[in-house]
Amino acid sequence: MATVRGCNLPDDLFYNVDNNVWARKEADGTITVGMTAYACALAGEIVSYTPKKAGKEIEQGKSVSTVESGKWVGPVKAPVTGEITAINDIVAGKPGTINADPYGNGWLVKMKPTNWDGDSSGLVTGGAVAGAFETKMGADGFGGC
Repeated sequence: MATVRGCNLPDDLFYNVDNNVWARKEADGTITVGMTAYACALAGEIVSYTPKKAGKEIEQGKSVSTVESGKWVGPVKAPVTGEITAINDIVAGKPGTINADPYGNGWLVKMKPTNWDGDSSGLVTGGAVAGAFETKMGADGFGGC
């Protein structure tokens, strides 16, 4: 796992660095989507989670959910195009789970990708994760998690 400025960034995930979201490819071909620890640090404690409904087709870069904290309200954007197959009921009941466990129980939606191979080519994974986020955090003037 990479750690950049105190933020954990598991290197087995796929990241849209600009949008601070991650995707994990599951054995059944679906993906799980969530916010990075960096996004959680920027937002502060999440107090509201409003996902799009299961069955909805979402284009890459469009919102899969809206989250709200005391200092920010905004969309969480899809890392790839696909259909939402599940929302996280745990997070719906306790939005702070996103902050407490962003890569585990704090996931936001599960999706069935339309074109994983094509869409995921623009995502960052493996050894490139740390460098990509260090560059972004530096450009954003981010002090650390």
